[in-house]
Amino acid sequence: LERLYFEVELPLMLVLARMEMTGVKVDAEKLRALSKELREREEALKKEIYQLAGKEFNIDSPRQLGEVLFDQLHLPRKKKTKTGYSTSYEVLVELAKVHPLPAKIIEYRSLSKLRSTYTDSLLELINPQTGRIHTSYNQTITATGRLSSSEPNLQNIPARTQEGRRIREAFVAEKGFKILSADYSQIELRILAHFSGEPALIEAFERGEDIHKN
Repeated sequence: LERLYFEVELPLMLVLARMEMTGVKVDAEKLRALSKELREREEALKKEIYQLAGKEFNIDSPRQLGEVLFDQLHLPRKKKTKTGYSTSYEVLVELAKVHPLPAKIIEYRSLSKLRSTYTDSLLELINPQTGRIHTSYNQTITATGRLSSSEPNLQNIPARTQEGRRIREAFVAEKGFKILSADYSQIELRILAHFSGEPALIEAFERGEDIHKN
């Protein structure tokens, strides 16, 4: 592995160090506006949840939520834990089929996590001198050899929800520059097809098929 170490990993270390020092530019105003909007939507959802429950309670407390769902509303008890009946996402999805409250809880949790984990946290991590977030890129954390990002993890910004995409929009380029997003399509399997010479695999790629779907 000497060649990998001296010709790939060591030269890459200098590149990553420059990337860390440069940082990633963030539109703080956009994050603040989104954080405020999420907080307002959380408060509106709270009122709806209290109305459906018929009383106010600590929504973030699994014990109190369990009391509302199972003792007060008499919804079906699913999975039992050491502290009572589970109010996990999977359980709430099932319960949402028979009552509107669990769906509101799921929505509330989603918004709360986005705000606390991303919008609020990212704002605190912006360096006041550079106006950028300076993450750490790790070369030796993952078992597969891929880079990982920590403090904060910028590889874990949500993209599937509309709110998540709006968080990503807060990461901006300097004037005159652009941010490019690129991804190899099934790169590991393409390399496998190349080195193995497997006719069926090569033919599937030549037809433009998605191997993971077949």
